Amino acid sequence: MSNSIEIISWNVNGIRAVGNKEALKWIDEREPVLCLQEIKALQEQIPDDLFEKEYEDILVNSATKKGYSGTMTWSVLQSDSNSTCQHVDILSEGRIVETHYGDIVLFNVYFPNGQKDEERLAHKMKFYDDFLTYCEELREDGKSIIICGDVNTAHKEIDLKNPKANSKTSGFLPMERESIDKLVDHGYIDTFRYVNGDEADRYSWWSYRSSARLKNVGWRIDYFFISEDLAENLEDAFILDYIEGSDHCPVGIRLSI
Repeated sequence: MSNSIEIISWNVNGIRAVGNKEALKWIDEREPVLCLQEIKALQEQIPDDLFEKEYEDILVNSATKKGYSGTMTWSVLQSDSNSTCQHVDILSEGRIVETHYGDIVLFNVYFPNGQKDEERLAHKMKFYDDFLTYCEELREDGKSIIICGDVNTAHKEIDLKNPKANSKTSGFLPMERESIDKLVDHGYIDTFRYVNGDEADRYSWWSYRSSARLKNVGWRIDYFFISEDLAENLEDAFILDYIEGSDHCPVGIRLSI
């Protein structure tokens, strides 16, 4: 008999803002492993009334720059070890929480945005490469990999409403999309597509401008990738686009363990 675990990822665009909106209370009913990105807070600034329930394993990786970036993983499972991957996150922007549960490594990642300038885009591309290299080292050691978070790139044309208009925008540049191709070519599965096929108009981020969410003019830039050895454990992959509180919505998977 197998047990299932649900893992949910959400770019909250500020944990304190989400806390003020009471936008995380729904988590208590599901009891997932919860991976949040863009918390924009230090550990001591995180509200202690986000949930009703107690979660014993809480890991926070804040950026050195205040009010910026940051990742956080809450777990109903006790991790064996954890890390913040400073060799990948070389600018100490709080972009990764790495947790080990036996032979499974869960990465909660807020990948860089490349829209600011060429230098920032180059940093994003290096981050993708360094991260994949590290994942491959872990796989060589016999680990299974789960990667979740805000990837800051839509992979295929089906993953955003206006692909042609955005073909020269960072987030849908050929080189960025090729980085996701490379990940997939190395044996990582896009879980949402694996389960749901070519289901269209499913997005995880909408601009705050011009009622984009209401019109569903969005991008799917939040992903769960798993190493292919976990494919048979994958029970479901979903987008919780009815949950509000951020410009992103939560995404998740259910795995048998």
